[in-house]
Amino acid sequence: MKTSARNQFEGEVIDVTHGAVNDQITLRTKGGLDVVAVITHGSTDTLGLAPGKAAFALVKASSVLVMVDVASHQVSARNCIAGTVSNVTKGAVNAEVTISTTGGAQIAAIITNESADRLGLANGKAATAIFKASSVIIGVN
Repeated sequence: MKTSARNQFEGEVIDVTHGAVNDQITLRTKGGLDVVAVITHGSTDTLGLAPGKAAFALVKASSVLVMVDVASHQVSARNCIAGTVSNVTKGAVNAEVTISTTGGAQIAAIITNESADRLGLANGKAATAIFKASSVIIGVN
């Protein structure tokens, strides 16, 4: 699969919670990372999503927030993935920050250089990648 989305997670649907308009889909990667998405009920049906179905999740790096010194119960976003900064690449205005989890997943975020400096982001620093379930695109092959 080739896309412009920096964050691509392959796995299996482990839960589908149906709603009248939107459904909540939980995808578990082979490394054990759970990614939660909210998509329309029509998309769930069209994609044939059900527990056990192979699928992938896409998240643009610009949709990922980075926080330090935060616990998942302190934010409303469904996807709070704790890890360690493994790379910071600064450009003229923005920085690409990669956070690696203990399970081997990597999440890329695009944030301003000012934010990277304010948070003291550097290789080895603990950080959390945060993104809303509505920012996740689910696909199947």
